[in-house]
Amino acid sequence: MEHQLDEKLKELADKYTQTGQDINSYLEGLLLSNYLTYWDYTEVDTLLSLQRPRTDYPDELIFIMYHQITELYFKLALHELEQIGNNGKKISSTGKDEGWRETLDKDFFVERIGRVNRYFEALTKSFEIMINGMEKQQFLKFRMALLPASGFQSAQYRMIELCSTDFINLVDKEIRPQYQGKEAGIDELFNFIYWNKGATETATGKKTLTLLQFEKKYSKTFKQLASEYKSKNIWQKYLSLNKEQQKDPDVINALKQLDVNVNINWPLVHYKSAVRYLQQNEGDVAATGGTNWQKYLPPRFQKRIFYPQIWSAEEIENWGKGWVEQHVFKQQK
Repeated sequence: MEHQLDEKLKELADKYTQTGQDINSYLEGLLLSNYLTYWDYTEVDTLLSLQRPRTDYPDELIFIMYHQITELYFKLALHELEQIGNNGKKISSTGKDEGWRETLDKDFFVERIGRVNRYFEALTKSFEIMINGMEKQQFLKFRMALLPASGFQSAQYRMIELCSTDFINLVDKEIRPQYQGKEAGIDELFNFIYWNKGATETATGKKTLTLLQFEKKYSKTFKQLASEYKSKNIWQKYLSLNKEQQKDPDVINALKQLDVNVNINWPLVHYKSAVRYLQQNEGDVAATGGTNWQKYLPPRFQKRIFYPQIWSAEEIENWGKGWVEQHVFKQQK
């Protein structure tokens, strides 16, 4: 035991000496430090103080907390996407500058995408908390105090999209063919980002206040992120794999599952929730942000697909249809 202690002290001394630090000062600081507690490490008191309902309806607390949980999962997803974007190194195949290419660790790529998939699967499975966990009448009341805020304004979700695919795949599907195969800048393409249609007034085509607020706060950030990830988004990192690795079933399945999780399952659990709370016989209730949820949420309308190159024409044509039939419309055979 004493020998192990001497070894550890020597290792610590070497560590601090390499950076010009005095180990004695750090040991003195350790003696003065308090023991770490769970509540200090997780900042649980601060975390539990961040729920501030705008009304006295009890179910509003559920609404706030689930959205906060969602944002924490999004942060985890972005953490993984950043690691993928920064993984790999440059190697030379010709010995000349123009022969440099990037390499990517395939197993690292698959594992990190698997983590993102698990985060989204956890969110999708837990969304029953939102769908069936609140009284409809309470929700329809307290939501009026939230105007014009909307889940549409989740910047981290948009960041996940920007880090996952080439920007052209986020352009409105009606505009996309005009730019396919062309070298257009992010600033130009951003004018046609798909989500704009989800927050415009159906009758006038004007941007809602929800969208105007969102653009004012985040447009610059989104454009900078899109530029940064132009060469290191998930699809570009995939293309840096060699031809054999690109065909690996584990790689393809990871990408397909990410596409399904982000672009089918996640929007459609929101659609299911909207149907439960906002759909009525005499006419649908508008979303708090004025978003056109009937047309915006179903993937079959948006046809937003991160990796169209790995899907068949039939799968693209029927994008999201099976989920709607199974979970929302419950069609009888």
